[in-house]
Amino acid sequence: MPNVAASPNRPAASEAEGWFLPAALIVLGVTALRVLLLGLNRTDLFVDEAQYWLWGQEMALGYYSKPPLIGWVIRAATEIGGSDAAFWVRLPAPLFHAATALILGAIAAPRFGRVAAIWVAASYITLPMVVVGSLLISTDTIMVPFLTLALWAWLRGLDRGGSVLWAAVAGAALGVAFLAKYAAIYYVICAALAALAMWQGRPGWAPALAGLAAFAVVISPNVWWNLMNGLSTVEHTLDNADWVRDPGERAQLNFAGLAEFLANQFIVFGPVLFGALLWLAARFRGAPAERRLLLLFSLPILAIVCTQALLNEAYPNWAATAYIAGTLIVVPWLLGQHPGWRWGSMGFHLVLAILLPLASVWGTGWRAGPEGNFLLERYLGRTDMSAAILAAAEAEGVVAVVADDRDILAGLFHDGRESTMPFFARPREGRAPNHYVLKYSLPDSVEGDVLLVTKNDKVRLDGCEALPAGRIAPTDGAYARRPQQLFLVDAECLRLNR
Repeated sequence: MPNVAASPNRPAASEAEGWFLPAALIVLGVTALRVLLLGLNRTDLFVDEAQYWLWGQEMALGYYSKPPLIGWVIRAATEIGGSDAAFWVRLPAPLFHAATALILGAIAAPRFGRVAAIWVAASYITLPMVVVGSLLISTDTIMVPFLTLALWAWLRGLDRGGSVLWAAVAGAALGVAFLAKYAAIYYVICAALAALAMWQGRPGWAPALAGLAAFAVVISPNVWWNLMNGLSTVEHTLDNADWVRDPGERAQLNFAGLAEFLANQFIVFGPVLFGALLWLAARFRGAPAERRLLLLFSLPILAIVCTQALLNEAYPNWAATAYIAGTLIVVPWLLGQHPGWRWGSMGFHLVLAILLPLASVWGTGWRAGPEGNFLLERYLGRTDMSAAILAAAEAEGVVAVVADDRDILAGLFHDGRESTMPFFARPREGRAPNHYVLKYSLPDSVEGDVLLVTKNDKVRLDGCEALPAGRIAPTDGAYARRPQQLFLVDAECLRLNR
């Protein structure tokens, strides 16, 4: 098989050297500033972040809605820091994105040269999705460095006309990415399509099998956990794409949803970069082999998520994996063809890269107009709600707090981690709708009065009385339009089998 590295479009080895130090200075400089501002961040942990922290306290091989890596990473960070504060929960986020930027530079250097590698690293670290992803901890953030590492190793193997060793490294890295988020499986699809579409994407049977074997070995603990736990994480993943269960009934053409998703991608990846990606995608056939190969690790992901948006709905971040290769495609092309647009893109990204972290420190009081809501509303007031519930529980002298809302439970478990008051989810019939109902439903061992927290104004319990114990109705923050009602209830009245 011909060697892709011998392509006449590749820069000379000397032109690919010397990129790392300037790229590292840019990436580490941006990251250091982000870590500093993260230490001053005044927002509360979002519900997902608090839940991921709780997962880390258990160190399981899998969890209700996601594979386990994010819980492990947060646990490692909080153990190193000796604190479960929000700063330590979120600290891996900017560090993981910094690693991703430098790996992307390593992919770009031998293909596009020193200057392009520096620009690729600098562009990635300032992408809008990375700016937001460095302020919050998410499964996307934990996945991307390993996914990028898998792409680097896979391309190195292809450069050699196929390599069992590099394919195995790629498969293992992809397996770790899969343990962060199942969206990593997109790369298996992309690699298969690349192999079908062009000879430069064909590693040979032995490397392909080696990569798949390494991938299977790494993900096997989570596969086993799912089998032992009723395929919990898989079921939740299918819930996000529920039209798959019954296409005839649930799949509907949602053109407005597709348009909204695509519009959001101009924000997620940046207006210039996403526009350039679409432009290059439309010129796929005439593109150089290098670009076509990378496009096949980006466009299929975008197509899959667009299909989900059309048939049901898709969140803006669901296509984030497309922009790993997307950055490698667009930035070198802009560098050579449209340098002015490159600077314009970077300027837009830098405004967001500066504004959003500053907003998390000094902008928690910013409103959308004189009488509008807080701009960061969903990240404010959560700790205050937990404190108010704990105060009410202690004043009433109850034996436990029971809640039926995932947001409330997430806050209680993290914010009340030093309290002696136990917290439980209200039991539900059928499949558990969240991690708290699955693992922390009110047990039979709890006896006596509990404080039931619910958004419902009235609670009906057959043969039991729920005594009103107050109402928590914040005027601002995440619960401004979701006041919580408090009731005193005998624990026995909340059991399903009474």
